[in-house]
Formats: sequence, C-alpha cells, structure tokens
Amino acid sequence: MTYRRLPSLVALRSFEAAARHASVTRAAGELAVTPGAVSRGVRALEEELGTALFTRAPAGLALTPAGEALFAAARDGLDRIAAGLVAMRHAAPARRLRLGAYTLFASRWLIPRWSRLRQRHPALEIDLQTGADPLELLPGAFDAVIAVTDGRPRPGLVSLPLVPIEMMPVCAPSRLPQFDWRRTPLLHSRQRPDDWPRYLAAAGIEGPDPTAGPRFESIALSLDAAAEGLGVALAIHALVGQDLATGRVASPHPFRRPTSRHFTLLHRTEREHDPALRALKTWLAEEAGSAGPPGEGAALSGPLPPGA
Repeated sequence: MTYRRLPSLVALRSFEAAARHASVTRAAGELAVTPGAVSRGVRALEEELGTALFTRAPAGLALTPAGEALFAAARDGLDRIAAGLVAMRHAAPARRLRLGAYTLFASRWLIPRWSRLRQRHPALEIDLQTGADPLELLPGAFDAVIAVTDGRPRPGLVSLPLVPIEMMPVCAPSRLPQFDWRRTPLLHSRQRPDDWPRYLAAAGIEGPDPTAGPRFESIALSLDAAAEGLGVALAIHALVGQDLATGRVASPHPFRRPTSRHFTLLHRTEREHDPALRALKTWLAEEAGSAGPPGEGAALSGPLPPGA
C-alpha cells in the first residue's frame, strides 16, 4: 500500500479558499472561521512546503508560481472529494438489511407493495424473516422489525408508526343480500378471543352471541374461512384492502373499531443514520401515508394482544 505524505487537509482547505477568492476575509466567511485561522493555515502550509504561495497585490492576494501549481491540484482534489461525498449520499444502498415482521403484516401489506420498493431502490437487498411470536422479533436481533406497539416510550429504540389496527367485519359477498347477525356464524381468532364481544358492544349490535362460533388459530385463517362463506370474521382494516378491492370479501357493517395499537417499524437508535435503513423508512412512510418524523421509542406488545 502506497503511503501518501500530505499536508493538513484543514490547511489545504484554507489555502484553496483563499486562492479562489483572492481574499483571506472571504475565505474565512466561506469556511465559517476567523481570518486569523485562514492566515495561520496558509502560513503553516508555506512553512511545511518551504515556499511562498501568495504575494500581496493591490487587488488582493496573488498566487506565486508554486501557489498556482498547488491551487490547481488542491482544487481538483477537493472537487473530487466533494463529488464522491455527493455520490455516496445519493447512491442506492447496497447493504443487505435484516428485517423482521409479523407474518400477517408481511403477507397482507408488505409483500403486495414489494415491487414498488424494488423499483424505487433496486440495489436494496432485504432479508425478510416473519413470525407471530414477539420474542422472535426483537429489534436487537435485526436491523429493524415491524411489530405491534402501543405508543409507550422504550429507551434505545426509534419507532415509525405505519398503520393503525382497526377491526372490521368481513364475509363472503354472497352473504350480503340476506345478511343477518343472528343467523351468521361468528368466526373467531384464538389469538384475540375478546374481539367479537368488544366489536359488537362498540358498534351497538345486539342479537348474536359474541362467544359462539368456530375458532381458528389466526386472523388470517378466520379471514380465509369468511371468504369461503363459512361466516363473518373480524379483520384488520389496513390489511384487508386487497381482499375488499378484488371482491374476495365484503363488509356487512361500516363500523370500524379503533384500538390503541399500530404496526410500527422499530430499530435501535445507533442504526439511525444507516443509509439502507433510512431508504427503507422513507419508502415505508410514503406507502403508509405518514411522512412525519419518526418518534423516539415504542413499547413492544404481543401478537395483536387481547387488550388491543
């Protein structure tokens, strides 16, 4: 490896600015330092090189022949450094990000939008790992995770709320013409056994037994059962858009029950300036329609907890 013996970069910047402006005062203004600091930098450079770089003229500073040669080299070198920094900041991130996400969110919200992420950042590689257990989605084990939070602060984490968790009923479109709450089986998720009692009470719907009906391991399975005409299920509004748009399911009632939970991107504070992670966060915020600054911290909660 070749060793380059170079003068101080600070001194070279002072010299280059003074030569370009032909003025110590204007160079100091550009560099946000005092004129004395620029003069000391130039003087130190002259002493190190053993030659004068400027002479004083009526119109200001004038370069000596040695100063002319050094100015051309310094200007070219600093321009190249500046161009390299710009290219680095705007280059598409190439590092592979490890992203953890709830399976339901990944399949119903993230994957349908994945092609737009690839179009925006073709060099951004993401290793996606999904799961339903919050202990599998700890922020420290990934570059970032998409988990369920309730907004409470958690030191050491940065959070970006993406979409709220609002519950709405869905069923097969064929059930809508004669839909009757008393005659339609309620389809339950074992993960959230209290959803139907809470929804019916909040919507003011009377008649059906909120505890009756078949039970499934997840919201996704109860949604599949509803699409097959087996009854009416509760779905997360933000995750059922494609099913509603394609007519796979329809909603028999317009009320959506809000909860205190959000699907939220979480990462540790030390990763805040990672270019690849920042690119992902910006894209997620745009997709979620939330371009505000990320909040500091959020409390992890369980997989769509019963108290939501």
